[in-house]
Amino acid sequence: MTTAAKPLIGTAHPRVEGRDKVTGAARYAGEISFAGLAHGWLALSTVARGRVREIDTESVLSMPGVLTVLHHGNAPRVETGYTSVLGVPPDPTVAVFQHDRVPHKGWPVALVVAETSEQAREAAESLVVRYDQEPHDVAFSARRDAEAAPFDGHMPPALVEKGDLEAELAASAVVIDAEYTTPEEYHNPMEPHATTARWEDGRLEVVDSNQGTNWVVGELAGLFSLDPGSVRVRSEHVGGGFGSKGVRAHQVAAVMAATVLRRPVRVVLTRRQMFSLAGHRSPTAQRIRLGAEADGRLRALEHRSLSRTSTVYDFIEPSAGASRPMYAADAHHTENRLIRLDVPSPTWMRAPGEAPGSFALESALDELAERCGVDPVELRIRNEPAVGPVSGLPFGSRNLVGCFREGARRFGWAERDPRPGIRREGRWLLGTGTAASSFPAMAMPSTAALTAEADGTFTVRINAADIGTGARTALTLVAADALEVPTERVRVRIGDSDLGPAMFAGGSAGTRSWSWAVTAAAEELRGSLLPGATIPPEGVTVTSDTTEAVGALARRERHSYGAQFAEVAVDPATGEVRVRRMLGIFAAGRIVNPLTARNQFVGGMTWGISMALHEEAVRDQALGGLYGPDLAGYHFAAHADIRNVEAGWVEDTDPDDPVGIKGIGEVGIVGAAAAVANAVWHATGVRHRHLPIRPDRVLTAGGDA
Repeated sequence: MTTAAKPLIGTAHPRVEGRDKVTGAARYAGEISFAGLAHGWLALSTVARGRVREIDTESVLSMPGVLTVLHHGNAPRVETGYTSVLGVPPDPTVAVFQHDRVPHKGWPVALVVAETSEQAREAAESLVVRYDQEPHDVAFSARRDAEAAPFDGHMPPALVEKGDLEAELAASAVVIDAEYTTPEEYHNPMEPHATTARWEDGRLEVVDSNQGTNWVVGELAGLFSLDPGSVRVRSEHVGGGFGSKGVRAHQVAAVMAATVLRRPVRVVLTRRQMFSLAGHRSPTAQRIRLGAEADGRLRALEHRSLSRTSTVYDFIEPSAGASRPMYAADAHHTENRLIRLDVPSPTWMRAPGEAPGSFALESALDELAERCGVDPVELRIRNEPAVGPVSGLPFGSRNLVGCFREGARRFGWAERDPRPGIRREGRWLLGTGTAASSFPAMAMPSTAALTAEADGTFTVRINAADIGTGARTALTLVAADALEVPTERVRVRIGDSDLGPAMFAGGSAGTRSWSWAVTAAAEELRGSLLPGATIPPEGVTVTSDTTEAVGALARRERHSYGAQFAEVAVDPATGEVRVRRMLGIFAAGRIVNPLTARNQFVGGMTWGISMALHEEAVRDQALGGLYGPDLAGYHFAAHADIRNVEAGWVEDTDPDDPVGIKGIGEVGIVGAAAAVANAVWHATGVRHRHLPIRPDRVLTAGGDA
């Protein structure tokens, strides 16, 4: 092996698959051709609650090209009593066509399969479905907290308490007691959800767009009572996910159709279908109570959050958990509660819990800073904990203070006049705000195989998923560094369940988990190759498995951190809010590729601006569905809304990680909405506790909004 000229980790490197993507050579799940391919189109319920009384399939089956119509009366049966690969009960949402119940508007009631997608769509839209409709309930509000219950589910404990909360609040010189709300929000990745299923030599093969092929294999094997070894899932290129691309109804429907017809079947979701079938972020109603000394030092922190799920599946948005690792206080009380309504099931969405939870917490901290007359940056530094505020565990590494110090310097925070509503520029009121970011830094067991080829190159095989984050490129750099060779001699294969078990792309844990496995394999390979030895034609391959090493990690509080700074301009005559500039400084471990890392941070911050000012899905209380469930009716930040957004980082290496990585995919959105909202308060003197900060809310807000 020839030594590389310099370490590659930490140097900017363009995406290794970039040319394929911009030239169209990279094929996505909905583009790959198969002989004899049929196309499925889902028909969704038009009522929000009830039963399917009748499906008139006869007229549809006579339409040109139609092959079959699957529904609850004829679809293959599936198993729901297995344990999910995530260690929780499986999501009943994906067990489609098993009964006549309709739990929400947009529930799949049939799949029409035809020779072409156009024929399938026409037939599906012609399908007549009659319902026995029942009264539905989709109304979510904080007033319904009495109907809710604490919920643990798939997340950390619902209720965590430390100290005597009421006593500390009573002894506090300053108390903040406020309610914050966030709306129903949607993640719509650039590439729609698409799946092709086929049977080949007794084996189920699925070409899919997902965030982890092992995850999909496990769920499909459980649902269809198959040996996992008889299922192969490939997902080579993925055009975004954000938590939405797990196991969904369209994948199960495609497998059902392929099983019935014994030919490949593709199902692709439309944008409108994604609004009911691909998950979303639940709305939240959060109450924050802070008790502090006159100088702003916290005595008590209470964070209670209410979120909403479907009647089919209990999924919680654990917003209160965002407060647990952040600030020192003698008493902590955090609780997540859940209410079930006749709506689609929510799911993971970039920084689940932390994104909405940080809006409430960091807005309340800003209110406390105002009441105490303490600078918002200084207030956070004063409440910096020495150990985990609730757990008492030592931190793996924590450089949040460094983020605030560096961010304040670069942003020019010292020049800020703390008084709100006094800085003007023509018709615009100007203001600045800040907030903290935090997201868990996790590592999960993964396996990898590394081959030294006879031609002097190296092939990495690991079942990672690159959902647009640049994982291929990061793993190329990690492998090249570990092998001490140039990147041109490294090829990385990912996105195939036959490559073995590995962490899926989620929880900002992918690159850390995969890099650990690749590094371990590289170390073993280097040890097994003698200097000057001839590589046989078949190459030399070693494998790694980090299960034992990950399990041996000492218990610590491990997180990525950040400090967000925003400057806004508000037009009091129109209510328009513009984010003129934004800066995020992060402590996220060793940065593998600054080029793609900066993209991830800026992307998260941009989404935070969108969350603060634009994003809001509104339900029609009478019909139970969304108003405008498409990218025309659901407003989000476009290029014209985004100006100067910058991201940087400070030193913050996790000593327990062999590559020093933490995670960056989600921390960029955390705290971003709060920084914008705090800047709007500073510009106008009006506190907005309910997102998004729409122009009408700016215009009608006389005091706190």
